[in-house]
Parts: sequence; structure tokens; C-alpha cells
Amino acid sequence: MVKEPLPLDSGAALSQYTIAYETYGRLNADRSNAILICHALSGDQYAGPGQHPVTGKEGWWSTVVGPGKVLDTDRYFLICANVLGGCMGSTGPMEIDPATGRPWGLTFPVITIGDMVRAQIKLIDHLGIAQLFCVIGGSMGAMQVLQWAASYSPRVFAAVPIAGAARHSAQNIAFHEVGRQAIMADPDWNRGDYYASGRGPERGLSVARMAAHITYLSEAALHRKFGRNLQNRRAVTYGFDADFQVESYLRHQGNSFVDRFDANSYLYITRACDYFDLAAEHDGSLANAFRGTPTRFCLISFTSDWLYPTAESRAIVHALNSVVANVSFVEVATDKGHDAFLLDEPEFFATLRGFLDGCARHRALPAT
Repeated sequence: MVKEPLPLDSGAALSQYTIAYETYGRLNADRSNAILICHALSGDQYAGPGQHPVTGKEGWWSTVVGPGKVLDTDRYFLICANVLGGCMGSTGPMEIDPATGRPWGLTFPVITIGDMVRAQIKLIDHLGIAQLFCVIGGSMGAMQVLQWAASYSPRVFAAVPIAGAARHSAQNIAFHEVGRQAIMADPDWNRGDYYASGRGPERGLSVARMAAHITYLSEAALHRKFGRNLQNRRAVTYGFDADFQVESYLRHQGNSFVDRFDANSYLYITRACDYFDLAAEHDGSLANAFRGTPTRFCLISFTSDWLYPTAESRAIVHALNSVVANVSFVEVATDKGHDAFLLDEPEFFATLRGFLDGCARHRALPAT
């Protein structure tokens, strides 16, 4: 627990707060091999090898994190923290407000991506790391990476924003609002004060997850996986049960999500994404966010990602080029949609490995 105030962008402050985190690998003698992994909206600190304490599954980035993998735990010291406002141990709406002894609920202050990063700074300070070898993340994680690089560039040797953007688009805000309204329309939401009742807005949160999950995929991926195949039946029922496999899949995604995520956290974290606009923080100029940066950048996008399309990454690359920053960019051809960064994508793995290897050579990174 950090027992000093954390000023927030809203003007409020947290008098004390906790950041839950996991580490993988070993920190080397000169503390130069640390990589901060920033998780996406529905993620948490359990990114790598080992069993998730709630789901029993492997970490959400087990395709990338582990011995001999791209983020090699035999070479790097990896840190992944649950974001401020989250629901896996970091201070958020489901945790106890020390002033009242009750869960925060909607009395928790509204937070931003910048607030999340300021809390992460305290964690990195606690670990005694002056400069991170790399900050990396996809989706909302990419927003955190960009915030790190813009606000704390001397502490970031390399930055890898994946499938992200420098601001949330109107379309993305719209999808988030649908999800929030689904939660708040659930009678069990009770204006966010549902913790003592033992009944949360599970139906609303499930629908929110279903709607969001569609944006993480592509039409081609959905068609390849499900098409118009029926679910455990030979003919349609002429009713409203899950006749189609894709319906059953989405219902499963929604139902499993409520077992590991807090509805109020979903409201707060989606709002933080909506408020993210890096150019607005720098007099309307994205280039100003990176002027004079010493950080090395590698941006990666995916051709079928319509949530954060390649044009969003190109805009960041153009801003970095305009201030003569060290930047490389790869658009990976895939039909797997936004979630491609979580899946087995050889070109993505090769790009990431090549960039990190190059940075390690330039940094003369010693072995652990």
C-alpha cells in the first residue's frame, strides 16, 4: 500500500492506495532488464506462466511471456500491475474506502490513463528501477505505453504500443456507452451499491462484455470460426434460444466474464479510455507529446483491427517522425481482428523479438 496522496486528473486525490502486481524472471544486477507490461481493459496482472487464481487458466499473454518466448523470462524481468480502478487487488470501486470502512462503489473518484500511469510510477520506484528497458502493451495497454513515453520519457528506453491509438474515437466511446448503459440498466446494479447484497448486475455486465467482444474480432474470423452453424441442433427453433454457435459463444464470453470482473470497475476503466486524448494534453498537437524524446518506439497494428485500425498507429508514427524520434512501424497482415495481439501470430512475434533484440544490443543489456 502507498500511504501518500495520489493527485488525480479530476482534481480529487486518493489518500492511500494499493497496486497489485506480478513479476516474472529476475532483475539483473544493474536493474536494466525490467519490462513493464500494461494490460488491456479486461486484463489483469496475471500475464504470464502459472495459473490464474480466479479462472484457473494460463496468463492472458502466455503466448508471449515465458522462458524462451518473445518476452523471455530467462532474460528479462517482467512486471505487470493491475491498473488503478481494477478489480484484482488494486484500489478500485470494489475495495474498501478507508474513510467509511465500506466499498467505494460510485464514490470512487473517476480516473484517467494518466492516473493509472502515475500509480505505476510509484510501483517502479518501489522496485528501485530508475529506467525501464521497455514498456509494452496492447489496446488500453498501448494507451498506457504512450502516456509513459509522453510523460516520463527519460524513464523509458523503449516503448511498444500495440493495436492502440493516441485518443479514443467517437465510435469507441459509443461502444463503451452501450456497455455502461447495459450495466446501469440492470436492476441489481443499485447505483453501484451492490456489494453487500451478494447480487451484482451480472446480466448487464454480461451484455456489456458480449458487445465489446464483437469489436475485438473481425467478420472474417467470426465467419471462419462459426459461420451460420447451429448450436447442438439440426434446425432452428423459431425462438430466442441460442440457435447459432456464434450466439452461444458470445453468451459464454459474457457469463465467464462476470466471474472475474467487477461491474463498477468496468464503468470506471471504460471511462478512463474514453477520456484519453494525448494530443489534447499537449496543446492539440500529438507531436508535442514526443518532442525531444530519447525513447525508441516500435508500433504494431493489424490489418483486420477495426477497433483501433492501422490509421490510428500511422498517426502516432507521423507525429514521432515529425520530431525525428527513433521509430519503427509494422502492420501485420491477419484476419484475426483486434485480438490478434493475444493470439499465435508469427509475424507479430518476429517483429517484437527483432525490436527487443536490437534494443538489447544497443543498451548492451547484460544477462541475468
